[in-house]
Amino acid sequence: MTRRLVLLRHGQTAWNAIGRGQGHADVELDDTGHEQASAVAPYVAAYAPTVLWSSDLARARQTAAYVSKETGLDARLDERFREFDLGARTGLTMAEYAEQFPAEYADFRAGHFTAVPGGETTADVVSRFADGLDDVVAGLDAGECGVVVAHGAALKVALMAALNWPGEQASGLQGLDNCGWAVLEELDEGGRFRLAAYNLIARPTPPG
Repeated sequence: MTRRLVLLRHGQTAWNAIGRGQGHADVELDDTGHEQASAVAPYVAAYAPTVLWSSDLARARQTAAYVSKETGLDARLDERFREFDLGARTGLTMAEYAEQFPAEYADFRAGHFTAVPGGETTADVVSRFADGLDDVVAGLDAGECGVVVAHGAALKVALMAALNWPGEQASGLQGLDNCGWAVLEELDEGGRFRLAAYNLIARPTPPG
């Protein structure tokens, strides 16, 4: 009667496509993103989730709407599942960031998010995201599954924290692709989870 968490990254946006940092900017899915979200929804529904939570940002909300359609669940929107706040660097492409602020960009790429003026640290994001996941898990009975739709960088650091993996190993874990998902399975009643699957992607033909 293992409880599960399915952690789903949102579909592609126009900003994703050109490498523009989104942070808390409320960017919507592009056509490809809508196609990805439509394709992934039946796969997420196959886990028979009982609850659906989502970041309140547009790209996550829109992705969650496709999951809602397949599952019949209403998405509970929660700002704790937002992406990193990129502060003053929101809206820059990675190329622009590297050219305008090379030393800061090097720190940013190394995972030192404190280098971004006005932005969130990894500890900030892990703290709020972990609080949100605790609430999701608390709402699951034995054997049930919860889905969380969120964002690439936030999902990566939150997942590592949930598994008690040291932060310095972050470079060894690829971020989730757009509409890629991970599955966590509960190990025991103490709230420990293990990684059961990572960066799964919808195939061209839906299940069933």
